[in-house]
Amino acid sequence: MDPATGTTLGVRLASTAVAPLIKKLFAPQAPGAALVDEPVRISSLVSFCGERHTLTSLDLERLAAELVRRAVRAAGPNERPVPVSEEDAVAHAVAAQLRALGGISMDDVQAVRLGPRAFARELRLHSPRAARHLSADGTELCKAVVETACLHILNHFTQRSTFVPRTLVEQSRQLADQTAVLDLLIERLPSQSAEDARFEELYADHIVRKHGELTIYGLDLNHAREWPLDAAYISLEASHAAGAPQPAERALAGHDRVLLRGSAGSGKTTMVQWLALTAARQSYDPHLAHLVGRVPFVLPLRRVMRDGLPPTPDRFLHATRSGVAGDQPPGWANRVLRGGRGLLLVDGIDEIPEREREETRRWLRELMGEFPGNLWLVTCRPSAVRQDWLAAEEFAELTLAPMSRADVAGFVRRWHTAAEADPELADALLTAVRLNGDLGSLAVNPLMCGLLCALHRERRGFLPHSRKDLYDAALSMLLERRDAERAVTAAAALPLSKETQVQLLQKLAHWMMRNDRAEMDRTDAVERLAHALRNMTHIEATPERVFRHLLDRSGLLREPAADRVDFVHRTFQDYLAGKAAVEEGDFPLLIDNADNDQWADVIQMAVAHARPAERARIVRGVLAEETSIESGDPLPFRRVALAAACVKHATEIDADVVRKVDHNTRVMLPPGSISLAIAIAESAGPLLLGLLPGPEGLAAHEAEAVVIAASRIATDAALPILARFREHPSLAVRRQLSWAWHRFDTDAYADEIIAHLPDDDLYFAVPGPEHLRALRRLGGRSHVQVIGPWMSHEYEPADFEGVTHVWVRDDFGRVDIGWLANLPHLHTLVLPDSPAVDAELVPSHVTVLPAPEDGLRVR
Repeated sequence: MDPATGTTLGVRLASTAVAPLIKKLFAPQAPGAALVDEPVRISSLVSFCGERHTLTSLDLERLAAELVRRAVRAAGPNERPVPVSEEDAVAHAVAAQLRALGGISMDDVQAVRLGPRAFARELRLHSPRAARHLSADGTELCKAVVETACLHILNHFTQRSTFVPRTLVEQSRQLADQTAVLDLLIERLPSQSAEDARFEELYADHIVRKHGELTIYGLDLNHAREWPLDAAYISLEASHAAGAPQPAERALAGHDRVLLRGSAGSGKTTMVQWLALTAARQSYDPHLAHLVGRVPFVLPLRRVMRDGLPPTPDRFLHATRSGVAGDQPPGWANRVLRGGRGLLLVDGIDEIPEREREETRRWLRELMGEFPGNLWLVTCRPSAVRQDWLAAEEFAELTLAPMSRADVAGFVRRWHTAAEADPELADALLTAVRLNGDLGSLAVNPLMCGLLCALHRERRGFLPHSRKDLYDAALSMLLERRDAERAVTAAAALPLSKETQVQLLQKLAHWMMRNDRAEMDRTDAVERLAHALRNMTHIEATPERVFRHLLDRSGLLREPAADRVDFVHRTFQDYLAGKAAVEEGDFPLLIDNADNDQWADVIQMAVAHARPAERARIVRGVLAEETSIESGDPLPFRRVALAAACVKHATEIDADVVRKVDHNTRVMLPPGSISLAIAIAESAGPLLLGLLPGPEGLAAHEAEAVVIAASRIATDAALPILARFREHPSLAVRRQLSWAWHRFDTDAYADEIIAHLPDDDLYFAVPGPEHLRALRRLGGRSHVQVIGPWMSHEYEPADFEGVTHVWVRDDFGRVDIGWLANLPHLHTLVLPDSPAVDAELVPSHVTVLPAPEDGLRVR
């Protein structure tokens, strides 16, 4: 279908044909319902989610099918836009995009301001996979139908009684924001010469161009690494030693001077760019009012201190090689700073030689004394300067926090949007990060998240197959490429190769492994390095300087406390310790610790680094040949699981060893009983997850045992195993899946497992109010199983909309059931024969049934 044809379909569809259908998408609203302090989101108005559930998912599909049918009919008999066989697929895609109305965050006023085409584009962005299977003509038809629907949706909004008042409220807020900006500008801007004013406009445009894009360093990929900062920026949190976390970019709201510490790649420089960009644009945010009227000076110390002397204000722009430095009016920078309008962003204390840091501190103190009233943000890595380095200058100290799960998800999606990558790649990567412990442990800051995104995209959705390869790629970036691309000078960073740094770091990891330590004293670390440097005659630096380099520049070490050092994450320590153990021939030590949980990753990484004969030796030792799993001894469970995990890391290994591991695994799994499933899970732990079979080929009791074993390993990595059983025909299996909900993240488990469980005869376990509300988000369930005493005071009546059957359990002591009288649709109650439940409180219209004898057998 010609795109032009698609654009005219909306014109051919008469309003009388479309408007009544579109109206069904929205629940009736009482007059004045949206006149509240906060805007009413579109998601709260639609009729197929929320509390006013009047349009089912099937209804929505039928509505979309009718829209497509009328669009095809409007095109005329000679201009059929798609074959008949594709109409259903187009209707399904239209329904998926309209369903996005239930998750969109804007309000009706914002939607109308966008217009139908832009609003339709928002719906497509919220449902990126909806039209992925359509032909080109089908895609055009879907786009035309949705845009037509959006035209009538926006018209529906304008006809609501609350729209005009809401529009006035929105305009009032915008006017208030503009007034606030003007007031701040009047307060902060002195009378300026025309020359200064013109230059500040020029300079602001320069800052936007220079800092409006983010560069990702060290990815070693062919794709462009420049992407818009607006699309890339993720707000991280920073915390004071004695205070609650706060959004990092608001750090200067309560402090004029801040020293911000953060590990390598944690986002310090990105935040500096974002603050400069925000100040240059002079856009108003009530949380960032302190930036209005400020003139940003971005001072990356590795550049401005290149000649060894800090610049004076009139040389700030020249020192940063600014393209507008030559246009600067004489004395302009001094006038800005004397007026207290400066935002001085001093980035990277750690990126200059240590001998220059004290001179830098004196320079800062002199500038603050000469030009009071300006805002200062200084960044460094945690160990670069002592805790009280700027305390005398009244600097507040904040530390950037690691990225949360929500931060990681936001970053990954924005990265793929900015890189114009397939949204499905973002979804696949997020699933891998959530379910793969190795990836999840690496995704802790923007640098590592960017690495994972780039590697994943470069390999078309496939990350390195082995943990070893993944860590190799991460180490290459951190130890070799990043400082070179950031142009960190040789004076600030020793010219050590990646291989040399790995050798030195693994000496520290090996010492910590042998001594069963998660961290070590600084003196021990320097001594270990001194011992290693005796055989590295090409390094002309003291052990202390080498230690400082590894601590400040490698991105792998940190100082958790004064004179203490550890690895930024245990995964890197285990990787390097395993490599060192092989090189040192510490095979007996590895085998002797096969029953120690803390050594599992070290042993697996040792197998990955070892030669074939060494791998066989380790795996045989782990299997403990003198003990057979068939003897009934529970100890071998863990060893069998560890041996199987080790084999997966071996690119080449003796076939007899593999056969023995396979034999023991088949004997161990599936568990023959509930008690054995629990014993195996407790003994083997997460190592078990990659070995669990089914559901194909398993009897119902075996499937139940596998689900119990997996659910007792309460990590996200267990979810894909459990998901394989979510449509199992056995009620006992599905009951175990429902019961296990309390062990996992409420929303993640709801989406992965609960949403897919057939609800015939199944009571859905609700250990807390958040679980009940998650069920409501999924459309509600008629049968729920109440666990514990929380219901009496924490539930809301709306949470029980549609609930007809309640099963009360008394696992946690006395249960108050007086709240049952408030459930409007309840007609069946299952109660245990227990003194913990007072059956006299049951409403008279409710039928009481005894709990089935097998109903309590949940693990």
